[in-house]
Amino acid sequence: MPVAIAVRKAVAGAGLALAAVACQSNSTTSENTAATDAAATNAAPALTAGTWRGVLSAQGQEIPFLFEVAQDGGKPTVTLRNGEERLKLDEISTAGDSTTIRLGVFDAALVVRPDGTDKLKGTWVKYDGKEPYRVPFAATKGEKQYPTPTAQPQSFAGTWKVDFKGTEGDVTPAIGVFEQKGSTVTGTFLTTTGDYRYLVGQTEGDQLKLTTFDGSHGFLFTAKKSGNTLQGHFYSGKKGHSTWTAVLDPNAKLPDANALTGMKPGQKKLDFKFPSIYEGGSISPSDPKYKGKVVVVQILGSWCPNCMDETNFLAPWYEKNKQRGVEIIGLGYERTTDQKVAAQKLLKMKERMNVGYDIAIAGEASSEAASQSLPQVQKVLAFPTTIFLDKKGEVRKIHTGYSGPGTGKYYEQEVAEFNQTIDQLLAE
Repeated sequence: MPVAIAVRKAVAGAGLALAAVACQSNSTTSENTAATDAAATNAAPALTAGTWRGVLSAQGQEIPFLFEVAQDGGKPTVTLRNGEERLKLDEISTAGDSTTIRLGVFDAALVVRPDGTDKLKGTWVKYDGKEPYRVPFAATKGEKQYPTPTAQPQSFAGTWKVDFKGTEGDVTPAIGVFEQKGSTVTGTFLTTTGDYRYLVGQTEGDQLKLTTFDGSHGFLFTAKKSGNTLQGHFYSGKKGHSTWTAVLDPNAKLPDANALTGMKPGQKKLDFKFPSIYEGGSISPSDPKYKGKVVVVQILGSWCPNCMDETNFLAPWYEKNKQRGVEIIGLGYERTTDQKVAAQKLLKMKERMNVGYDIAIAGEASSEAASQSLPQVQKVLAFPTTIFLDKKGEVRKIHTGYSGPGTGKYYEQEVAEFNQTIDQLLAE
């Protein structure tokens, strides 16, 4: 979600990451796989306009979320709702007697069929692994995300110092930031490698539930409050699970995101040449296009929600600022070894998100692969990671992770710091 998409041992072991370490993909195109799934499902499409309550069933838990169905030019659209976030899905097709809802830029879909009046059942499918990843899904039209609570809600609002504990005993520090209106709670968790994006949930007495579903990840956080402490569980999809504890602490802080990694001793410049997403082309920071300019290198993946948050900022920012002498290079690390498939995924992301800067195919989606592909860097710890090059092509800063718009003031600080860095480099 973190949505930075974190790639670290603790996250991989505990299921904390919005991306798995060293993920691979089969070479079957997602469109064909989606059609196959849809054709194999047994009932007719029934996406009627209105608000729906969807539920993912995994690990004996329910991950509820809301979505809206509407008509746009005679075609149905689906909008996922996570707190203030709205994610519009417009790639919807019918094959046989079921409906496939493509989940934005992600290589995933909801494959659904009717299950009685104003009800759906089906599967959330992710196609970017060795085998399709499937989680049971059901939806009911007109229901609230959570039932009306019967117990007086306690307050979970504030800033919390959090520790996530993985299955192997590893501990990952985080900050929880929550707002509360009545029994409704919104907020997120920030880690050293990113955030869990928009979470929304409900309190019932001393109990808390928070969920999100962005198409790539389905998360459930539960907690029980005792005084100014919380104890809870985190469920990620069908396998990821960890426990967590928290203490109310308005001064909670994380390590400096600009100090988590750096260049190896004696190294000042990046030296890479990767194939472009356009066949036959290549991209290198030594290309004439980048000479004498400030360059931002964005390490990303199309599977990574935090990377999409950063791209949603960078794409319009680039159009407004490129005339100042700034360029951006996106280095895409995908869950496949097939360069053509990787190019298709990254090109889809580029087109759907109106990305005007260059994007290269850099390797597989793992911290290890990214680190090996950029041997001048000590280690790539997270997707995204942002590297700032001055006009001489020398690396001046490496920023690990990304605090997206779901983090509120932390996102504002992220944007302000980015702009300050660019201004300083341009002024030199």
